[in-house]
Amino acid sequence: MVGRNYKQKGPRARSYHELNSLVCFLFILCPTAVISLTGLNNSPNVSKLNNRIQFGQNRDVTAVMRISIARRHLQLLNKSAVKSIQSLDGDIIDCVLREAQPAMDHPLLKHQKIQDPPTDLIPRKLEAARRFSSNTVMQLWRRNGNCPVGTVPIRRTSMEDLLRVWSPTSYGRKTNRPARMPRVGPTDVVESGNHEHAIAYVEGDRYYGAKAVLNVWDPRVEVPNEFSLSQLWVLGGSFNEDLNSIEAGWQVSPELYGDSRPRLFTYWTSDAYQDTGCYNLLCSGFVQTNNAIAIGASIAPLSTYGGNQYQIEIMVWKDPREGNWWMVFDQDIIVGYWPSSLFSHLSRHASMVEWGGEVVNSRPGGRHTSTQMGSGRFAEEGFGSASFFHSLQVVDAANNLQLVNEIQTLAENPNCYDIESLQDPIWGTTIYYGGPGRSLSCQ
Repeated sequence: MVGRNYKQKGPRARSYHELNSLVCFLFILCPTAVISLTGLNNSPNVSKLNNRIQFGQNRDVTAVMRISIARRHLQLLNKSAVKSIQSLDGDIIDCVLREAQPAMDHPLLKHQKIQDPPTDLIPRKLEAARRFSSNTVMQLWRRNGNCPVGTVPIRRTSMEDLLRVWSPTSYGRKTNRPARMPRVGPTDVVESGNHEHAIAYVEGDRYYGAKAVLNVWDPRVEVPNEFSLSQLWVLGGSFNEDLNSIEAGWQVSPELYGDSRPRLFTYWTSDAYQDTGCYNLLCSGFVQTNNAIAIGASIAPLSTYGGNQYQIEIMVWKDPREGNWWMVFDQDIIVGYWPSSLFSHLSRHASMVEWGGEVVNSRPGGRHTSTQMGSGRFAEEGFGSASFFHSLQVVDAANNLQLVNEIQTLAENPNCYDIESLQDPIWGTTIYYGGPGRSLSCQ
């Protein structure tokens, strides 16, 4: 169909203006979508779709509709940049004025002053002992420039990004509800659909934050609509429609980013992933304050089997003065915050914290996916082979970090992905987790 000449001969031939008029007529019943066939994005994907337009074919009209909706959504996502930086991995990072970032489109935040990082309130550090010398992880875009003070770096969303998903306006949102984690114990689990986890967790208290160090890998993802991630969750409410969740870590998601690079990411929801929340800065919500970290940008270098282990440190904690949830990266870089007003349960405190891995298993070809979790190795292989989290800590009501001494673990499908916890003499509470996905024992 690509490259078809739609200037046909005979009575079925239609001019460009007739086609435009027809599409506009079709949209009289849908006033929220405004179609314009002029000035479309010049990307290769859009050009191919333009070449497919032919009168009388619903799928081609739908393609035009999707492009128009995508163009409008791009205008909402991509804000005017003071400066733009071309990253070595192909991303474009826009340096956007803090006051113009997507978060400020939220009706609860439009007229609010952006909070200054509460550096004086960062929970007292319990230094994570290191089994090896510090191996620095950085974001590739920083090699080509920096964003000025007063701006925040935002990964630019492209037309190709939006056209990879079934609906452009759903880009950056989880379309499948993740697993319902245990509320009482490992056996109290509701069917998780196509999401599989290997996690450690604590519950039964009031938590005001969580922290951990995790190593970074590049797991293989079998098909584009699957992902593999490693993260911490800060949770409140039940696992029904009132779940509040704040999440941060690294992920590989070809559908979201168009490649297989591990990327720093965040996610939030206040209604169990139904209508609120999104990844990174792809909707209004998370308020970024830092000009050096781009959420959604790739990170490097990566851990290797039997070789160097590269790790990142992430903390999410609730500011006792204003009540907002702040994210800290790499020990002392305050990235930004989720305003307390976004949440119901988390406006007070969290009731559960989790650390671990998650994959999407779409069962390609009717079998379990071969998408890897973590390093793609099982937990029993340990340091240098399996993925890990170490120095697990939570923040208490006095705004102090406390070591986690007792945790529970859950692997929903241990033949595919598993988890082990231990008390390491150097790192304290540590978990190893992951797996290869499809194998003789994982079908």
